[in-house]
Amino acid sequence: MQDYLDPRNAEGMPDLADSTFALDFLISVKNGIRNYGFAITETTDPELRRVMAKQLERAIDLHGEISDLMIKNKWIHPYHFEDQFPIDLKGVETAVQIAQMTLFPNDTDRRGMFATPNE
Repeated sequence: MQDYLDPRNAEGMPDLADSTFALDFLISVKNGIRNYGFAITETTDPELRRVMAKQLERAIDLHGEISDLMIKNKWIHPYHFEDQFPIDLKGVETAVQIAQMTLFPNDTDRRGMFATPNE
């Protein structure tokens, strides 16, 4: 990926973005589950404990829904390492490519690359 402003480099981005957002959401839910577990053990109020336990159950259900969505869309393969490895490798390669980009190129003129109204 030489030029991040070139529209050709956006191929496949919607699916890549969807899988990235879903993974970020999954990680956030996992952190919430962990935090609920800690919070439940720290409180002494039985009513508060019941409320947090109910929220913990909902978070666990949400985790399952997100995981199922990601598995259905083949964004993760938790039971098949040989299928998951290429996905992880592509993610790493993309991250390295982004890290090597010149994010502020000297020439940012993109005139003529996009359809423009008559001037």
